[in-house]
Amino acid sequence: MAKAIHSMIRVLDEDKSVAFYKTAFGLDIADRLDFSDFTLVYLSNDETEFEVELTVNKGRTEPYDLGDGYGHLAVSVENLEAEHARLTEAGLEPRKIVEFAPDGELVGKFFFIADPDGYQIEVLERSGRFK
Repeated sequence: MAKAIHSMIRVLDEDKSVAFYKTAFGLDIADRLDFSDFTLVYLSNDETEFEVELTVNKGRTEPYDLGDGYGHLAVSVENLEAEHARLTEAGLEPRKIVEFAPDGELVGKFFFIADPDGYQIEVLERSGRFK
């Protein structure tokens, strides 16, 4: 059986991205591999073994074009309203909280937030299938 271990995103400014993921989701640097042309920074926390891998291509000066194929990362939290308020206070500009109930039954409650490179992160309240 396969085990999901990380998702990679390309970022322009390592310090800015590391600070965002630390403030927004409590992710710390678990490992950092520096090569001649690029650096890989692995971020994680005690909630899960899954990591976010930041790829920093050295010499890159232009923001990445995310195109129309990128979806989003997702994280779950115990108290969605409190997390939304905390992120708002931190100046990270989360979007409004949404209740997804297409047939009248609540499937999930969430909001989105963008990282410094424009990657979207869905923040879901822990309930149902979203643990």
